[in-house]
Amino acid sequence: MTTTVSRREAFALGAGVVAVLALGGADKAFAKNDSDDLIKAFTGGKAPVKGKVKLDLPDIAENGNTVPLAFTVESPMTEASHVTDVLIVAEGNPRGGLATFHFSPRSGVAEAATRIRLAETQNVIAIAKMNDGTLFMDTRQVKVTIGGCGG
Repeated sequence: MTTTVSRREAFALGAGVVAVLALGGADKAFAKNDSDDLIKAFTGGKAPVKGKVKLDLPDIAENGNTVPLAFTVESPMTEASHVTDVLIVAEGNPRGGLATFHFSPRSGVAEAATRIRLAETQNVIAIAKMNDGTLFMDTRQVKVTIGGCGG
């Protein structure tokens, strides 16, 4: 099957692209999701250290609409040392934020399990914030065969 485009149609398409770029649409057309901004806001700009957080995700998700996710954070969960929050983001979804979990010493353990939606093959990141402000993280790549998010 071949498609023929006239010079007039090609010119109109080119003019449309130039107009979008001139009006600042390039940022939006090629912008990454907001995961970096979410991480920066959560961490206050501090770099998390790899460790203490364990993400449990499948290597391959047959259907991106329902991907099982679980995490645990090593912590005694005492008044002196406990997890306060865990942020989960996905780098390839239209919106990066998946969930934020809140904990206290009364939680007993810092772990949770849920299901998430993933649009494409991408990294999923979990960042844990401790009561003393230290940050720990884990990252897992999930290959998605059928995407689960609309644009």
